[in-house]
Amino acid sequence: MQAFLFDIDGTLVDSSAAVERVWRQVAHEFSADATAILRNCHGRRDTDVADEFFAPEVKEAVLERVSSLDTEAVADVVPIPGARQLLATLDEGQWAAVTSGPRPLMTARLQAAGLPVPAVLVTAHDVQFGKPHPEGFLLAARALGVPPASCVVVEDSPAGVAAGKAAGAFVVGVTTTHPAGALAAADVVVNDLSELPRAVC
Repeated sequence: MQAFLFDIDGTLVDSSAAVERVWRQVAHEFSADATAILRNCHGRRDTDVADEFFAPEVKEAVLERVSSLDTEAVADVVPIPGARQLLATLDEGQWAAVTSGPRPLMTARLQAAGLPVPAVLVTAHDVQFGKPHPEGFLLAARALGVPPASCVVVEDSPAGVAAGKAAGAFVVGVTTTHPAGALAAADVVVNDLSELPRAVC
């Protein structure tokens, strides 16, 4: 059986504007380099971004502020074109979501976009290592009872593409957040999820 492992932000839901607005605000408040953060925050856990761009003594305050602002930005989220139609064709045991975000926020974003919450949802708190490490995708494949080589990973970020490849899956890059060149390591690159069925058949 072929299974699909989807990222959420930028892959199933369009939350890029909300994500960037939050990190830009936090960067301003903590005097960090917003431009560098926005180049690197997509597809990564908040804690990993905070480790890279903020001093250790303010990390917890940064994460608390990000969490607070994220909660306020849920209303901005909409589904990626083709997401609702694609998920409607998949059985519950045929797909999972693997996200760098926290479970409550990711669940809220899926619901705000009118998308189902999968039975298998691997979040930032379920893994020891975030993307580009493959741990999240390997956990999801195991939970679905499918070998990673039989999985299609669908991702919008370079970190996510790298994680999917490291897991041994077939990887589809979606150019909703990054240009095709940044996703060149993927096996196939598409513009949105309406193109996915043709890309993997």
